[in-house]
Amino acid sequence: MWFLGAVLGAILAGSIHFSLAIAGALVGGVLAWRLSARGQSAEVDRLTAIEAQLARLESRLQRLEQGPLAPTAIAGQGGSQEALAEAGADSRSTPMPPATEALPVDEPIPVHVAATPEMPLAAREAEGPLFDVPASRASTVGPPPPTASPARPPTPPAEAAAPLWDQMLRGNLMARAGVVVLFFGVAFLLKYTYQHVQVPIELRLAAVALAAVVLLAIGWRLRLTREGYGLALQGGGVGLLYLTIFGALRLFELLPAGPAFALLLAVAALSAVLAVLQDSRALAVLGASGGFLAPILASTGAGSHVALFSYYAVLNGGILAIAWFKSWRVLNVTGFVFTFGIATVWGVLRYSPDVYATTEPFLVLFFLMYVAIPVLFSRREAGRVERYLDTTLVFGVPLISFGLQVGLVRGFAYGSALSALALGAFYLVLARALWARRGEGLRLLVEAFLALGMVFTTLAIPLAFDGRWTSAAWALEGAAIVWVGVRQQRLLARLFGILLQLLGGFFYLDDLHQPVGAWPVLNSVYLGALLLAVAGLFCAWLLQRWRHELRPAERWLAPALFAWGVAWWVFGGLHEIDQHVRLALQRNAALAFFTGSCLAFSGLARRLAWPAARYPALALMPLMGLIALGTAARDAHPFAHLGYLVWPLAFAVHLILLRRHEVVGNRWREWLHAGGLWLLVALGAWEVSWAIDTWVAGRAAWPLIAWALVPGALLVLLALRGERIAWPVVAHRRAYLVTGAIPPALFLAGWFVLSNVVSNGDPWPLPYLPLLNPLDLAQLGALLAVAIWFVEVRRLGLPPLASAPLSAAWGLAGAAGFFWSNGALLRTLHHWADVPLRLPDLMASELVQASLSLFWTLLALGAMLIATRRSRRPLWLVGAGLMAVVVGKLFLIDLSNVGTIARIVSFLGVGVLMLVIGYLAPVPPKREERGAACD
Repeated sequence: MWFLGAVLGAILAGSIHFSLAIAGALVGGVLAWRLSARGQSAEVDRLTAIEAQLARLESRLQRLEQGPLAPTAIAGQGGSQEALAEAGADSRSTPMPPATEALPVDEPIPVHVAATPEMPLAAREAEGPLFDVPASRASTVGPPPPTASPARPPTPPAEAAAPLWDQMLRGNLMARAGVVVLFFGVAFLLKYTYQHVQVPIELRLAAVALAAVVLLAIGWRLRLTREGYGLALQGGGVGLLYLTIFGALRLFELLPAGPAFALLLAVAALSAVLAVLQDSRALAVLGASGGFLAPILASTGAGSHVALFSYYAVLNGGILAIAWFKSWRVLNVTGFVFTFGIATVWGVLRYSPDVYATTEPFLVLFFLMYVAIPVLFSRREAGRVERYLDTTLVFGVPLISFGLQVGLVRGFAYGSALSALALGAFYLVLARALWARRGEGLRLLVEAFLALGMVFTTLAIPLAFDGRWTSAAWALEGAAIVWVGVRQQRLLARLFGILLQLLGGFFYLDDLHQPVGAWPVLNSVYLGALLLAVAGLFCAWLLQRWRHELRPAERWLAPALFAWGVAWWVFGGLHEIDQHVRLALQRNAALAFFTGSCLAFSGLARRLAWPAARYPALALMPLMGLIALGTAARDAHPFAHLGYLVWPLAFAVHLILLRRHEVVGNRWREWLHAGGLWLLVALGAWEVSWAIDTWVAGRAAWPLIAWALVPGALLVLLALRGERIAWPVVAHRRAYLVTGAIPPALFLAGWFVLSNVVSNGDPWPLPYLPLLNPLDLAQLGALLAVAIWFVEVRRLGLPPLASAPLSAAWGLAGAAGFFWSNGALLRTLHHWADVPLRLPDLMASELVQASLSLFWTLLALGAMLIATRRSRRPLWLVGAGLMAVVVGKLFLIDLSNVGTIARIVSFLGVGVLMLVIGYLAPVPPKREERGAACD
């Protein structure tokens, strides 16, 4: 078989260029050897099992013959006669080698069943006796002879699979090589005699035919005594008959087409009958190979492709007839390789559109033949699940046939698409018919045909709109091969299917620079990426579902393929948005795409029990954050360009997905809840600020105030009404009241400081009133919102705020109040006294300095009065410190304003207030002194 493959490879490669003949011979020989080895796998496995069983039986026999006979095992033991009787029954069912010397009838048969330390009696009884001893004579069995039987040499273990070189050389190599050389010699002889010898061509052909008949007769006579040699001669005779008939038809035109093909049909039938009668795969392969090589060797280069393909149709008809009786996979693959290999070479070198009408019928005929052959193979092999699907023909035939068909219909509009649609419909109908007739008997084949039907039907869509069929076909074909590899537990099939998908992706990227179709979605760019994504995700799900049947080294392939499929899904969607959606709408279109995708993956996770699909489903919130960043860089507000529809939908789906995939105690999902709250606060504050800014045309402090409304309102809502929202707030209390609320609270604190520094508090169109203007009220509201939230979190005992010291909280509150009141004072002086709100102007203003001195003194008075009344010594010390600052300010800053009313007022006012403080708010006693006074 390998030699014929080498010959065919040399011929086919040499027909393209003479220098390629050696490479073609090497490739053809390796492929033919591989096919032959796979065809012999069943016989090798069966022979190995038989040899292993024989080795076990001989080992048992050897152990029984080596041990001496135990008297207690023969005489005087209960049940010994029954054991010997059972031994006789077992021995009759097991063929034994003939004895070298007959035993006398009246002599006892030595049965060596003694118990030995190496083999207990119970174990030997379980092994079963080997000699038939009648029960009536069991008591007469005497002791064994003093000399034990010689031990047989141990049987070598079953032979391992032969290496490549041994498999090439096994069998009658000289006979096979001689037949091939003779075959070539006859072909060359015909050409030489035709050119140089004047003997009538009829006689020469008759002589060759007679020699072929002689070879057949000799081979038939030797079929029993020299089987391998006889089969080789018969194969050579069949090949010579093929060569003679074809030469008479094509080279010398001695036979009309009708009688010639009748003779070819007869030779094919003869070869098939001989192969079937002798159960010889080799003869079948030799005959078929000779038949396929005959027209190539006898060709002059000017023949008709119709005659060639008609001749090959006859040969394939013979192979189909043999397939009806025998499941010879090597013969089927040989015919497939010859037929489609030669057809491919002819198509590359000789095909032109004007011969379409005479070429297409042969392609359809060959396709139907090699679809029927694996059906017959599976029908005969049904029951042996691991072997009865011929994946080479089941998947190779449609792939090669469709590739040839694309070449034939390249000049027709939508030719590839219609061909794919017809091929898909054919496989779907065939799957339905096989299931109706055979049911579970051909379930795997039916599922394979159903997968192919779906693949080609789906492939028709991108082919109808653009021409990237290679990547899509390879991806889907790879998915189908992975499926078969999983079902049949074949590692190479799984790896090959994954490799096909990767190659399909690389082909897709290589063709990406081609023009994109005008139709959105219905173009090959998007549909190609969609098919790559579907194939990758299907394989990921398949490997995850059958992960317990895979090898440990394969289990990382499922997440890798899942990431591959998700990447193609995202790429296809974003590329489609970039090509067909105007720029202003692209970000919101991407958000809608991601929202729908996450919802779809969530459905897959629930329906298919697919844990990996939950990860992209729960990735919506990070994707929303990325799109929000892009929107902030380009758009005026988040609800622009249909954002008022997309963003609410995205937040609703975000909550639905969190609810659907709820897991208690999962920390990273707690972060998803908190992140959704942060994003809602940010987008809400941005949208409200933009709306107010648009309403007031950018004037006054209203836009700045708007940034605090949404965060403050959400903090108050969570603090006062959060306990009434069972899900998600109560179910995830820490996520919403601590992790989710701290950033809005910090934002309000930062906004509070910033608004006091940068804004003058202009309330246009309202008049400015101290403490009652919008900015002062908003700042006070922000402080109250943070305080309410802080109190509620401490009441609920949520860490870490529950353990924070109250003194620190009161200190921050006091500092915030001091900062807010000073800002209100300065803004009042700005609006009522026209003092510019710039630091140099404020430092140089006598009115501002005097007002600050008196105001700080009043604040210190209030603090010290409260401290005295409530015995809060730390608070009194804070007030005293503030008074110290005021005194320092009087002498360092206010004293420089010589001769001004402001300096006089500030000194007099501060002095009077200090006297009041000294009278009304003396320093409170220390805690120890207060406790002693109480005692």
